[in-house]
Amino acid sequence: MTGGAGFVGSRLALAFRREHPAAEVIALDNLRRRGAETNLARLAEGGVTFVHGDVRVRSDLDQVEGPVDVLVDASAEASVLAGVTGSPSYVLETNLGGTINCLDWARGRAGAVLFLSTSRAYSIAPLRDLALEETATRYELAAEQAVPGVSPAGIAEDFPTHLPRSFYGASKLASEMLVQEYADSYGLKAVITRCGVITGAGQFGKSEQGVFAMWAANHVLDKPLRYIGFDGAGKQVRDLMHPEDLWDLLRRQLDGLEACSGRVFNAGGGREMSVSLLELTAICRELTGHEVPMSSEARTSPVDIPVYLSDHARATRELGWRPTWTPTEMMREIVEWVRANEDLLRPVFS
Repeated sequence: MTGGAGFVGSRLALAFRREHPAAEVIALDNLRRRGAETNLARLAEGGVTFVHGDVRVRSDLDQVEGPVDVLVDASAEASVLAGVTGSPSYVLETNLGGTINCLDWARGRAGAVLFLSTSRAYSIAPLRDLALEETATRYELAAEQAVPGVSPAGIAEDFPTHLPRSFYGASKLASEMLVQEYADSYGLKAVITRCGVITGAGQFGKSEQGVFAMWAANHVLDKPLRYIGFDGAGKQVRDLMHPEDLWDLLRRQLDGLEACSGRVFNAGGGREMSVSLLELTAICRELTGHEVPMSSEARTSPVDIPVYLSDHARATRELGWRPTWTPTEMMREIVEWVRANEDLLRPVFS
C-alpha cells in the first residue's frame, strides 16, 4: 500500500488486514503530509507493517521484497491547487513519476495493481459550463446537458477529459494511461478507480483538500469558516464517500479482476450521498451544537467547480457496489474523533 500512512491509505491497509488477518500488509509512506505520523501507532496496533519510503525514489520501493498479491497505489499529492502559484514539480514527480516507479516495481512482482485516481481527471471547462438549477440550499445538475457523460445522477466515465484539468488531475490522468499500457503490454492485472471526495475520521483536512473534515473539526473547535467562490453562498455541491465504502469496491474489483483489469470505474457517493457547504453547515451545527462564525468570499478559484457528483452506475451494474455511508454519518464520525482527540488535533487543524 503506497501512501499507506495517509488518511485513505491507512484506512484501506487496516481494512485489508482486518479481512485477511493471516496476510502481511505493508504500508509505505514518506510522511510528508502533516498528521500522517499519528497513524503509525494505529497501523502497528492493526498488524500493518510500516516502511518509510517515497514513491519518487525507485530504490525505496525495493525495501518491500516481492512478490505480492496486490499493490494498492494510494500515494498522491492530492491538492487541486498544487502548482497553481508555484512549481508543479512535486505534484508531477509524486503522482506521475511515482506511478511509473510503482508500475515498474509491480511488473513481475505483483499479482494485481489497484490504482486510485481522481474525479479531477475530468476537464474543468465542461464541468464549469454544466447546466445547473439553483435551489434554496444547493445547485443541482439539470436534466438537459450539452456535453456527453453527464446526467442528474452525476458525471460518468465518458465525460470529457481532453481539456485542461489542473496539474493534479493531469498527473493522475497520465498515470491512468500508463496503468492501461502496463496492463496491455505486460499482462499486469490493473484496475483504475476515479474517486470523488473521500472523508471520515482520521482526515487532517485543509481548505484545498479535505475541506469536509475541516468543516466538522472547526465546528467542534469553535473556529471560523468561510464560503469561498460562487458568490459566497455555500451552494457548491460534492458527493462524499467513506473509506469503508471504497474498501468494499476494491474487494469487489479483486474478486472480478479478470473482467475489471484495464478499466476505469467511478467511485463516489453519488447524488444520494451529496451535500452543499450550506447543507453541511446545518449538519455540523446539529451534531456539535456549535454555531461558528461564517463569512463569505465571492471570488471563485479557476480550478473550482460548482457541482461534482460521481455517477457510479458502472460499478453498481457490473460489481453490485453502491455507497452506504451518509454525509451525516461521516460527519458524526469526524466529530466524535475530534472530540476524543481534541488536544492532539487542535494544533493540526490550526
